[in-house]
Amino acid sequence: MKSLGSSYRALVLGASGALGNAFVEALQADAACVEVAGLSRSSQPAFRLEDEASMAAVAASLSGPFHLIIDATGALTLDGRGPEKHMGALNATQLARAFEVNTIGPALLLKHFVPLLATEHRSIYAKLSARVGSISDNRKGGWYGYRAAKAALNMVLQTAAIEAARKRPHLVVAAMQPGTVASSLSAPFVPAQDCLTAAQSVAGLLGALDDLPAQAAAHFVDYKGASIPW
Repeated sequence: MKSLGSSYRALVLGASGALGNAFVEALQADAACVEVAGLSRSSQPAFRLEDEASMAAVAASLSGPFHLIIDATGALTLDGRGPEKHMGALNATQLARAFEVNTIGPALLLKHFVPLLATEHRSIYAKLSARVGSISDNRKGGWYGYRAAKAALNMVLQTAAIEAARKRPHLVVAAMQPGTVASSLSAPFVPAQDCLTAAQSVAGLLGALDDLPAQAAAHFVDYKGASIPW
């Protein structure tokens, strides 16, 4: 990345997933990135999206400032259940789990990790979202819980961007659509040959983040750098 200078520090949350790991590898290969830390439910220290105390403990163990934080957490299939295809498949437990993992957990990560970002220089907080979270782009229906949780996540990011800009005027907050990436998340729905590789997606996303201006509002972009309507 060029916009963060020649000695930036990066942190990847959800580093054990396909995209999270690809972010770590790409940042390790960037000569301008002097340090990249990868955290997940299997790292040491570890955090879980369902456990705020673990997030707080991990954040407290780190020394800032970081210039780039990427939240690559999230899940489409939870507890063996895929997304609902019709209203008849809706149930409260599955909806609550979709929000717990895709909205509430990431919101609490914002709470504990945004304070670790640089205040005097350009910094970026980027969160994997999904195009299906766009309300105006929804033309197929279905996937109620996942869509709703991602739409709610986008509102959390927008609200956080407004607040965070007061102390961090050089901060970029972005919701990112990675494209359909070959991974355990997409495997039940899309053949691998029709997907991007994680490395391809990450290269595009990092390039898109590099070009985004700081503002008191969140960006919603895809891996090609194109804006997505909220």
